[in-house]
Amino acid sequence: MKILIFGAGGQIGHEVCRAAWPSSYEVLPLDRSAGDVTHPAALSALIASRRPDLVINLAAYTAVDRAESEPEAAWAANCAGAAHLAATCEENSAPLIHLSTDYVFDGRKRGSYTEDEPVNPLCVYGCSKEAGERAVRAAALCHIIIRTSWVYGVHGNNFVKTMLRLAGERQILRVVADQQGCPTAAADIASALTMIARQIDQGTARWGTFHFAGAGDTSWHGFAEEILDLESRFGARPSGSRPQIEPVTTAQYPTPARRPMNSVLDCRKIAEAYGVSAPPWRTSLAAVVRELIDQKRPR
Repeated sequence: MKILIFGAGGQIGHEVCRAAWPSSYEVLPLDRSAGDVTHPAALSALIASRRPDLVINLAAYTAVDRAESEPEAAWAANCAGAAHLAATCEENSAPLIHLSTDYVFDGRKRGSYTEDEPVNPLCVYGCSKEAGERAVRAAALCHIIIRTSWVYGVHGNNFVKTMLRLAGERQILRVVADQQGCPTAAADIASALTMIARQIDQGTARWGTFHFAGAGDTSWHGFAEEILDLESRFGARPSGSRPQIEPVTTAQYPTPARRPMNSVLDCRKIAEAYGVSAPPWRTSLAAVVRELIDQKRPR
């Protein structure tokens, strides 16, 4: 099985490339320089020449706040790029797995969101990703859209690495406490993708839209507390030097992009269809924090 990975230079792409793929699979990672989804002609030529058995699209414009001032760039990657990639996959009979986001929801619901809940994104990033979903559904018959949330990992920029950095610079951190979501490790997403790819290869895939996120939910404040607790537990910070984390409201911490107050995802559908589910978010977080700390230890 030949698999093309678009967006291989990102934090999820990094984990997909180091995931445990079957030895018989040929995984071809493409970063933006090798496979830019915003260049239609080059994209079409690439897929036509490579003739993949599966395409995984992790490429996206993910700078949520910056997207408010750069909407053209967000729409080019998240909607137009996704649309052309899906159409090209259909022309070449290649199934497509496309990654999306919890930000397609407005967060007004109480409880977790299922896949068939009405979407109503609040920001440019969310709108462009939701439009990309619709484009994929319209263009590619054999597609799987996976919505995930609050992604972090050892590679790239993310909330976990930001909190660890700021903890070394400040005595007090102010973190939003009234937004709920499901922290999701990039490595867990990568593992799920390998399992789904195997079922596509075996001809037992179920197409459609699915949710995949870390088990359990928390606030950004609760997430930050656990990150710094783990840092102390793993001996990376002297006793008594842990910064105070002050809970604040969304109103007290305004950002250019509006975010959903609740983006907890119900992941039962993907568990039933593919037998995949993420570990509890605290379990995965511990592994990531430990790896980040070990990277900084003297060798």
